[in-house]
Amino acid sequence: MNRLASLNRINTISLIYSELKDLGITRIEYEGPTIAVYVKKPTMVTEKGEVIKKIAKDIKKRIIIKADPSVRKDKKEAVEIIKKIVPTEAEIVDIKFDDDLGEVLIKAKKPGLVIGKGGSLQQRIFAETFWKAEIVREPPIRSRTYDSILEHIYNETEYRAKILKVFGERIHRETVFQDKYVRITALGGFLEVGRSAVLVETPESKVLLDVGLNPSANMFGEKLFPRLDIDQLKIEELDAVVITHAHLDHCGMVPFLFKYGYEGPVYTTVPTRDIMALMQLDSLDVVEKEGKPIPYSAKEVRKELLHTITLDYGEVTDIAPDIRLTFYNAGHILGSAMAHLHIGDGKHNIVYTGDFKYAKTKLLDKANTEFPRVDTLIMETTYGAQDQPNREESELELLEIINKTLNRGGKVLIPVLAVGRGQEIMLIINDFMKKKLIPEVPVYVTGLVDEVTAIHNAYPEWLGREVREEILYKDENPFTSEHFKRIEGYKEDIAKGEPSIILATSGMLNGGPAVEFFKTMAPDPKNAIIFVSYQAEGTLGRKVRDGAKEVQILDRDGRVESIQINMEVEAVEGFSGHSDRRQLFNFLRTIEPKPKNIILNHGEASAIKAFANYIRDDRLGYKPFIYTPAILDSLRVA
Repeated sequence: MNRLASLNRINTISLIYSELKDLGITRIEYEGPTIAVYVKKPTMVTEKGEVIKKIAKDIKKRIIIKADPSVRKDKKEAVEIIKKIVPTEAEIVDIKFDDDLGEVLIKAKKPGLVIGKGGSLQQRIFAETFWKAEIVREPPIRSRTYDSILEHIYNETEYRAKILKVFGERIHRETVFQDKYVRITALGGFLEVGRSAVLVETPESKVLLDVGLNPSANMFGEKLFPRLDIDQLKIEELDAVVITHAHLDHCGMVPFLFKYGYEGPVYTTVPTRDIMALMQLDSLDVVEKEGKPIPYSAKEVRKELLHTITLDYGEVTDIAPDIRLTFYNAGHILGSAMAHLHIGDGKHNIVYTGDFKYAKTKLLDKANTEFPRVDTLIMETTYGAQDQPNREESELELLEIINKTLNRGGKVLIPVLAVGRGQEIMLIINDFMKKKLIPEVPVYVTGLVDEVTAIHNAYPEWLGREVREEILYKDENPFTSEHFKRIEGYKEDIAKGEPSIILATSGMLNGGPAVEFFKTMAPDPKNAIIFVSYQAEGTLGRKVRDGAKEVQILDRDGRVESIQINMEVEAVEGFSGHSDRRQLFNFLRTIEPKPKNIILNHGEASAIKAFANYIRDDRLGYKPFIYTPAILDSLRVA
């Protein structure tokens, strides 16, 4: 730590000591982006609330008060106190203690009753036990992923506490350079879809926004991974990795960073953390079964989890000495976020949309458009060249295809992305069934859709308003509807059996049980396949959607099978989690404040160029600079 940084730290600590000395401070620690103040008199914290807020505002840092280990209640006594404070209706199922960070994890079926109105019970738990309460949900559908992640984190509390201190030292170091600039480098996902990665550099820090892989590229092909090999990017020197959502084209390479020297934090939302780990582990399983080289192992995924810092929407957090991060709802999938970077005390502000949906869906509310400041907008443009049908038309089209297929004695295969489209289509089909709009045939849910749906049940607060209210306040959970039959993998008797609807991964037919069902069902003209999500170039789904009458597929023994396609093939575009041209345009018209620079990414070259030309025609009502960079292009935006 240089002399200037040392002085800054001394001044911060001196201020905290002088203002909060009545609390009996024993030590002050940097725990990631937060300054943790350990005290011997936690009962006095409430009366110091306004003072603590003022200090945080003055030093522009997050402060949390924790009890010194010497005054915390014995764990058995703390458990009894918690059970007395929390009403039995909350249905507590587990209580775990983190000695290193002074926290108690309370898992309950109704966590709102543990938190209390305005956080009153959560505060009372701290005031009477001197353990900081972290409260999580016990979902109605059990998720192996959710349970194992919480177990892993609470089994490694010593390591977690240690690395948070390391993160804190780096985050809170003083800035030293006089030359101020902001540079953005395209590492993946520019003039293409897949392997999203954006490097943001200042003289002080380097932050990676997303680091995905290309699901349609050949294993270890030229375009599978983002360009992490450039001279200016030394993985071990990165200050932070920010992940906007849990699709593999945005998060699939995070463990790779840990394999090759990264020791820093990963920032994301809590649902993204869980789904991201699930998708990465499943990807490893698929690659291993196919006998292909593995880019990383489960060991790196487990390490990633311990290095992940989760944030709520709207929570402002230091991630580097000159960069603050805030997440906003992106409306794409559960937990998806737009990343707002506040750089150099307001010198420059970047909004990176990741994938976003500027329209309300059954699953999620539409994406946010209001930010404190925006100078540069990096915006996905997947559907920049086309307008999708509206939702009402799309639902009617889906309804018609399903009814037509079932009425002729066929089966409906809907390949879905495990995250987002799967749950959206479940809500729509459940609504059809409730309203008696389609026959009550079995609806089979298989592949990762089932496990991801269980994770959705763990985080209903992150869902759209209507479905959130159904789950939390009306006790009507559409995901647990009697219409859904959960199965493991491919079932031949279902593929050849009575009329039914099958929701299976993967959504692009590039693996998973959907491919096995397709192989069996494709020759029968009574059956139908309905694509409801984007089909990337080079995928089997794209070939089938574009009208192929015969395709070659490798079987499980590595032999080539020729599949005749006689089934009805339909694509219903209106269910995409991406914004179409009309929604992209409306987003740009609505966003406040207006960006000076717009950088278009995450779209095939034709889509990006078409949309760039569309908005250059003075349609927006303001005149930003518009950029369409290619891979390895760098832009100095400040």
